[in-house]
Amino acid sequence: MREIDRIADKYVEDVLAHSPMTATYMGVPGSDHLLDDLSPAGIAAEVELARNAIAAAEAAEPADERERVAKEAMLERLKLAVERYDAGDTFLGLNVITSGVHDVRQIFDLMPHEGREAAENVAARLAAVPDAFKQYTETLRAEAAAGRVASERQVLEVARHCDNWNGANGDDFWAGLIGRITVDGEPITSGKLKIGLGNGAAWARAATTKFANFLRDELAPQAPTTDAVGRDRYSRASRYFIGAEIDLEETYQWGWNELARIKADMEATAGKIKPGATLAETVEALDSDPDQNMTDKDAFRDWMQALADETVADLAGTHFDIPDQVRRIDCKIAPTEDGAIYYTGPSEDFTRPGAMWWSVPGDQTSFSKWREKSTVYHEGVPGHHLQIGQAATRSELLNRFQRNLLMSSGHAEGWALYSERLMDELGYYDDDPAGRLGMLDAQAMRAARVVVDIGLHCEFEIPADNPFGWRPGEQWDGEKMWEFMRAHIYTVEDAMLTFERNRYLGWPGQAPSYKVGERLWMQAREDYRERKGAGFSLKDFHTDALNLGPMGLGPFADALERL
Repeated sequence: MREIDRIADKYVEDVLAHSPMTATYMGVPGSDHLLDDLSPAGIAAEVELARNAIAAAEAAEPADERERVAKEAMLERLKLAVERYDAGDTFLGLNVITSGVHDVRQIFDLMPHEGREAAENVAARLAAVPDAFKQYTETLRAEAAAGRVASERQVLEVARHCDNWNGANGDDFWAGLIGRITVDGEPITSGKLKIGLGNGAAWARAATTKFANFLRDELAPQAPTTDAVGRDRYSRASRYFIGAEIDLEETYQWGWNELARIKADMEATAGKIKPGATLAETVEALDSDPDQNMTDKDAFRDWMQALADETVADLAGTHFDIPDQVRRIDCKIAPTEDGAIYYTGPSEDFTRPGAMWWSVPGDQTSFSKWREKSTVYHEGVPGHHLQIGQAATRSELLNRFQRNLLMSSGHAEGWALYSERLMDELGYYDDDPAGRLGMLDAQAMRAARVVVDIGLHCEFEIPADNPFGWRPGEQWDGEKMWEFMRAHIYTVEDAMLTFERNRYLGWPGQAPSYKVGERLWMQAREDYRERKGAGFSLKDFHTDALNLGPMGLGPFADALERL
């Protein structure tokens, strides 16, 4: 085995030995009964693995271009992760979408649920939840003692999520989990296994309550009430999530202009749906159209599944070479009501397919097809499912770290947003102006994210000459963020928009990675077109780009330029 690949594979093995939850995500058996060590020592040990891999990779010479790409990609990701840990940013990331408790909760969705061994693993892992939450509490206390606490808003929102998991909205996640466990296709109704699952669920529920109380009673009083994290921390986060250094001032102004461009396109598209009506009136008409809306979330999931399957069949062999292992995707309603839409990749052996999950807010009763058509393209094919799944199949090109553990939000989310836009270029909205309006509104939301995320966290003024004449010269805060987004986004319901706003406030730098990532993907395509000249092929660009595997967008542009 070549040296860079050997180092990468050893790092993966070290991570799997340290992190049972990563093993479950990858579909590697043997530790589904365990949870990660979330204590300060456990997290420090994980970072030490990265330091060791960095040192080994820096000392190694790549054998060829493929290994050069692998080395550059690995070093960029791991170095930034270590830099953020050393700066104390890691633990400030307690927020409504990613935290130690969210990781623990979600891992139960990905582990096997059928068979006696699976049931025993679930029972054991449930019993381990109290220790995991105790360790995470220890970590947050240590960070608080060092003066590092997430904002009060995030602390209290995570506590609310814990309440929801415990049934505050009527659906108890832990009870629902054990209700999904089967042996030989039948629910477990008696015996030691039933008792073990019931006890585990009760212990996990009690630990979740205890953790929520810790957040409210102990951590929240120490938390800052301001949401902005400041320019220095934001710059590190931006580099980490995008995988490239950007000019924050230029990108902030570009976000305003891009939003104005998209809004003009939305107005023109609305005119094709309801001539003479305003954009708001067109949205109201679409929301009143029974052909565009559903009231049953399971029926809506089935519609998403049908669209995803149809898209895979249509794109395979035309604009993309879609591997056989990636031609299945599962559309699921998540077992919680946190408000997120997310994708989980396939297991390493593809026995667990990739899945798009929709965590429906408890008070949402209407589901709009015109709003979510682009979401299916984003989460499915040609978006995350193709990108992540294709990388997972390329063992002849990518080492195990590249295929399974290397992730850059700018690369992944930028590709997924590029995919939404690509489907418009390929004509998939030509006969569906309502769906195109939904796609444009999703684009507008991502452009608005650039504005509000950079503006609030870097504490930039609202430009005096902004294209909307909105609050010129004022400073951003959480309430202005909501006001701005509500004024410019039509497809997102209030409950989901509240979640989105809280997400941006607590996860600085991540939200702009979608639109900035798309911008850099579009630039990479144009650069590729210019280099190839008359020999340019869109399908070849997609194949070459995706075969490089996931990486930060800086190394990605460099690697693509060498093809």
